[in-house]
Amino acid sequence: MYLYNSLSHKKELFTPNSPDVVKMYTCGPTVYHFAHIGNLRTYIMEDVLEKSLRYLGYNVKRVMNITDVGHLASDADTGEDKMLKGAKRENKSVMEIAQYYTDAFFADCDKLNIKKPDIIQPATGCIAEFIQIVEGLIDKGFAYFAGGNVYFDTSKLEKYYVFNDHDEEDLAIGVREGVEEDTNKRNKNDFVLWFTKSKFEDQALKWESPWGVGYPGWHIECSGISMKYLGEDLDIHCGGIDNAFPHHTNEIAQSESYLGHKWCNYWFHVHHLNTDTGKMSKSKGEFLTVSLLQEKGYDPMAYRFFCLQSHYRRNLVFSWENLDNAALAYEKLVGKIANLKEEGNVDETALAALKDRFISALNGDLNTSLAVTALYDVLKAKTTDATKLAALESFDQVLSLNLLQAAKAVRQKSEEEEAASADPEIDALVAARTEAKKAKNFQEADRIRDELKAMGIEIIDTPQGAKWRRV
Repeated sequence: MYLYNSLSHKKELFTPNSPDVVKMYTCGPTVYHFAHIGNLRTYIMEDVLEKSLRYLGYNVKRVMNITDVGHLASDADTGEDKMLKGAKRENKSVMEIAQYYTDAFFADCDKLNIKKPDIIQPATGCIAEFIQIVEGLIDKGFAYFAGGNVYFDTSKLEKYYVFNDHDEEDLAIGVREGVEEDTNKRNKNDFVLWFTKSKFEDQALKWESPWGVGYPGWHIECSGISMKYLGEDLDIHCGGIDNAFPHHTNEIAQSESYLGHKWCNYWFHVHHLNTDTGKMSKSKGEFLTVSLLQEKGYDPMAYRFFCLQSHYRRNLVFSWENLDNAALAYEKLVGKIANLKEEGNVDETALAALKDRFISALNGDLNTSLAVTALYDVLKAKTTDATKLAALESFDQVLSLNLLQAAKAVRQKSEEEEAASADPEIDALVAARTEAKKAKNFQEADRIRDELKAMGIEIIDTPQGAKWRRV
């Protein structure tokens, strides 16, 4: 399997550290508000990656954090804690907000068939681990105490901008939106490992530490949680491309300084979901949720299908027209699958050939667009319906589009509608027309057709025989 590694800026053959397990870490949500569909695009693609690895025979251990403390309004360690901001907005406690939006996030994941990670850890449950890492960084000379906070000293690194996606000038204080100068910092790129009460007196969640009562910085949380459950080496770290800097950059800085060796081999970044006005963002006010899509009549699977039609490293443009097109394509795909019969034997040779095309798409840097094309290749294949159904069921282990379940629902609805509209008189006329056609008495067949048309009945000739409906 070849994956694009954001760290090296090239596709690399994926080789895990151990043949026994792939260690995978994904940045979880900051649970101060609902996840918007742009956030969920990232989780959909991470879900496809995990399921692809499992499909290809890997054993995967996936860990996700829940940020319920420490993430400030600006990623540059300034502004109000997002959790406290959410609590004030809704007149609830921080932990009530955290639980409510954690539950809402996983409810959205369920709607989109996003598998829960093996381990889900709220940041508030690992304070001791964060303190241990901060103490280690101070002892090794990579951190310092100033103005009531503990900072990581980026000047001690040989290279800080590890992803090389940004010019240093672009990352200077005052250039990035929302970045304010912190006069306690020795260097403009230094970041907070631990805040104390001297910084935020109104912070709701605080813990005792060697540096005073306070709480962890956002960046230290993922390092601590990853090390707790996955050890000192990590195969794949996932997240949205907007987290590459500063969040993932800072994770690498603190983790490798603390451990003394390389920490993570592959970085998997999903690009933005854009609207006609730019990147979808909660900070801009209005944003789209899965629940809102449902209220407008969209099946969540239509949105998942919409995401899978594009490569994860391309910005995806959302519009209602684009979503409508995806919903229609999904509906037609399910309709074609509904026409397949559980007939014939599974042709193992044909099935293997179909799977090869699908696996090739996954192995080519998770090319979900080609993986979707492989679904249509199955429908066009010259093989038995049983083989096609076996292939579709296999592929849906990764794509998770509910293909066979949705097709079954379509068939059941069609059968129910047919049963509800049964009429012995019309059935007899349709049967008589069929017999007339068999006898090549086309004049009589046309006469019956016209009689039925006058009654408001339309005849539909199908490979399975004549059907009728009221018009």
